[in-house]
Amino acid sequence: MLSKNLSALVIAGALLTQVAGPARADETAICYNCPPEWADWASQIKAIKEATGVTVPFDNKNSGQAIAAVIAEKANPVADVLYLGGQVGIQAKEQGLTQAYKPKGFDELPADLKDADGYWFTIHSGTLGFMVNKDALGGKPVPQSWKDLLKPEYKGMVGYLDPTSAAVGFVGATAVNEALGGNSKNYDPAIGYFKELAKNDPIVPKQTAYARVLSGEIPILLDYDFDAYRAKYKDNAPVVFVIPTEGTVTFPYVMALVAHDPHEANAKKVLDFVLSEKGQQLWAQAYLRPVRAAALTPELAAKFLPASDYARAKPLDLAALATAQKAFSDRYQAEVH
Repeated sequence: MLSKNLSALVIAGALLTQVAGPARADETAICYNCPPEWADWASQIKAIKEATGVTVPFDNKNSGQAIAAVIAEKANPVADVLYLGGQVGIQAKEQGLTQAYKPKGFDELPADLKDADGYWFTIHSGTLGFMVNKDALGGKPVPQSWKDLLKPEYKGMVGYLDPTSAAVGFVGATAVNEALGGNSKNYDPAIGYFKELAKNDPIVPKQTAYARVLSGEIPILLDYDFDAYRAKYKDNAPVVFVIPTEGTVTFPYVMALVAHDPHEANAKKVLDFVLSEKGQQLWAQAYLRPVRAAALTPELAAKFLPASDYARAKPLDLAALATAQKAFSDRYQAEVH
């Protein structure tokens, strides 16, 4: 009787599998630092699923948290791919956390926006500035400069992500540092600036604060152009983007294949897609500058601030940034935090 019952269960299970299809747990790629609210990862992840069948779960880590997790899991990796601020990709390679992979389209990328062997590569970039909810300013003027943010009238209104953890936070620190005369070997201007800004009671979250700007909780956030344009054009929020008069920086975001990742074939499909024509078009539609420039159509480009404003933004030396980050973080913790 037991044998017959067991046979019946096996047959029933087989029939169920035929109807429902086999379990597809293997059709997964884990990406650390792919938050749905950031850079419109939600749309990209949906498109990846539709094009490849691979599910990429949302993940709300920032770059620093992603690296910390991969280090902690090094003996038994969980993540398959990483999305990181540019210099963090270099650091991940140096720590042996990534492996070489050159997705389709890799050879078209500029040499300074990828690792020559494929340990990381740029997928898009953004320009740092002020994402401002005009309605939340209470009638105050939209700030136009780094100096403006120090004015008492903006007390409690300015936010920036933790520069010791989030890539955008460190880029914000680098932007103000460069604008005020510093460089990768001298972060004195940035440290001095954040000490002054501390008197204005800034809001300093660790994760993306996009929704908090839309709600008006953070009226002014140091953030990228793509988040501000998305708020304005897709969420119809009263948001403007400002490139500060003293200058700013443009910063690339990169992806990488995790060393000894558990779903390597699926991970490679994800990396191929984000560099594909379709993937790059999706980044452009989210108001990022795709690394394959042709994906940014004239119609989309027209929604950006004029080129004369972007002339105040300069590119960064990622290698120098990677070297400088720890020393800056230590100083920030000791002198500002």
